[in-house]
Amino acid sequence: MNEKGFSLLEILIALSIFSIGLLAVAEMQIMAMKGNAFSSKTTGGTTLAQDQMEQLMALTYSSQTTDNNLVDTDSDGDAGLNDATTTTADFNQTQDTYTIYWNISDDSVMPNTKTINVIVTWDNSSVSIQNIKPRID
Repeated sequence: MNEKGFSLLEILIALSIFSIGLLAVAEMQIMAMKGNAFSSKTTGGTTLAQDQMEQLMALTYSSQTTDNNLVDTDSDGDAGLNDATTTTADFNQTQDTYTIYWNISDDSVMPNTKTINVIVTWDNSSVSIQNIKPRID
């Protein structure tokens, strides 16, 4: 037989290969969407951490007389810089799905400095920023 065209078996094989390719593309799209969502949350957390750090760095060194945000409230020094729970961090606040913690350590790097560590957590992820604030008279 010299008939032109495709057999049913050839069409089924071609459709199977095409379907596998479509499934791979769909999986790739799902992974891309998850990656974009994670990146968006990370960017939001980093922005909040940077904003909080800028607010803290703008305070005067001896702000404990008017604003307690630069005081090591639990006196744990360097040991408490990475505390990221409501009960252990020096300060915390919640904004949307993020929780912002910040910890202060006095004179840990050198005298007349404050080490400030800001930690932002969300959905089992976190980002942190650390800075040194010198005493400038």
